[in-house]
Amino acid sequence: MKILVLPGDGIGPEITDATLRVLEIADRDFQLGLEFEFADIGLKSLAEQGTTLPTAVLARIPEVDGVILGPVSHYDYPAKQEGGFNPSAELRVQFELFANVRPCRSRAGLSILRTPMDLIIVRENTEGFYSDRNMFAGTGEFMPDENSAFSIRKVTARASERVSRVAFELARGRRNKVTAVHKANVVKLSDGLFLREVRKVASEYPDVELQELIVDATAALLVKRPEQFDVIVTTNMFGDILSDEASELSGSLGLGGSLNLGEEIAVAQAQHGSAPDIAGRGVANPSSLILSAAMLVDWRGRRDGDQRLIDAAAAIEAAVEQAIDNPETRTRDIGGTLGTEEFAAHVLSHLGQNLTAGTTS
Repeated sequence: MKILVLPGDGIGPEITDATLRVLEIADRDFQLGLEFEFADIGLKSLAEQGTTLPTAVLARIPEVDGVILGPVSHYDYPAKQEGGFNPSAELRVQFELFANVRPCRSRAGLSILRTPMDLIIVRENTEGFYSDRNMFAGTGEFMPDENSAFSIRKVTARASERVSRVAFELARGRRNKVTAVHKANVVKLSDGLFLREVRKVASEYPDVELQELIVDATAALLVKRPEQFDVIVTTNMFGDILSDEASELSGSLGLGGSLNLGEEIAVAQAQHGSAPDIAGRGVANPSSLILSAAMLVDWRGRRDGDQRLIDAAAAIEAAVEQAIDNPETRTRDIGGTLGTEEFAAHVLSHLGQNLTAGTTS
């Protein structure tokens, strides 16, 4: 399995290094045959090559088996015409990474929830209210005069159908329930189209329950009754907001994995940002990127029918969860004392212990 590694900005290189340490041990112990390639993006490539996303990187992505994308400081980039492309957005659009899959599971001692959360949010990833990426040419945001600003929402049947299918497939392997989140009482046409496609897909999965829920109610019920959710599918911005809410409720935004899925390409990406204020201090929590990388390995294993990759991904996830569950081996952002490298060392220790014991749970 060839993996292209793009460390990114801020804490990106630090948490990427920790992630690769874990993958290298998993590679050795499970005989995965992982191969890593590295390329610069973001502020480093901007300084050296005049662009935050070199064309050589874009050309290489379809040729590898997966991509690990570190956090990027796109707020600090110049305009596109000056080379300041948002790598996260560009990859999603150019390679049609139409589904962003974000698991959220509450942790004892970290979650503020009264009842446990164990759900997956599947977010449409290429259109919606994101006007910087939902047009073929130009932008979906404009000002006809100095006192008026307009932003266009784009919802297509194709994107809605594809993201719905991912959600129903995931639910079929879990608790057989999909909640379609919308605001069709207000944005009747666009969310009406989204729901039309969700219902079409639902008809092909009679064993999976479909619930339709307004986004306002969903946001409240994630706090009040999170146990009622299994898999949530929704449009881009709703999914972005709800997944961040769910992650924080479950313990921290830094504890959730995230995978951007297309038909042929997948990109692992931490849920959080580049945190430039703590970059270089060795205190960043690498859990999100490690778990995202595990999701990438699992995706490739299921795609290729390679049980070794599937088992390795499960072992990595179990090792991260064990390190998080112990208050003495947590990073500082979640009440512990460990830095990035020290936390990764504990993950590696659990990974070795689980392999010796013959368990991944």
